[in-house]
Amino acid sequence: MASRSSVLHQYQLIASLSSQMRAKAEAQQWDDVVQLGAQYNQAVEDLRRFSPLDDADRNARRELLTRILDDDARIRHLAAPELLRLGHLMGAIKRQRTVLRAYHASSE
Repeated sequence: MASRSSVLHQYQLIASLSSQMRAKAEAQQWDDVVQLGAQYNQAVEDLRRFSPLDDADRNARRELLTRILDDDARIRHLAAPELLRLGHLMGAIKRQRTVLRAYHASSE
């Protein structure tokens, strides 16, 4: 198993990735957010191979987790309007297809 300092290093990596994702979301660079998100997910999955932390390390982890959760909340807040816009766009495309099918069917 990996050392406890490696576990904290992994949490630091995750916190760094979440901070980068937040910065990219604030800059509306959604492709970069998605790319960093894949790295973030892999880093979180990699945590499974580590040993549990002792009490002292848990306090350090708590601070990192707070940063990660704050970043996550901000990213979600920034992404919500973009997701709503995409939902409206998808709805408009669906309505357009329905209208085109109706006109195509009536012209036959």
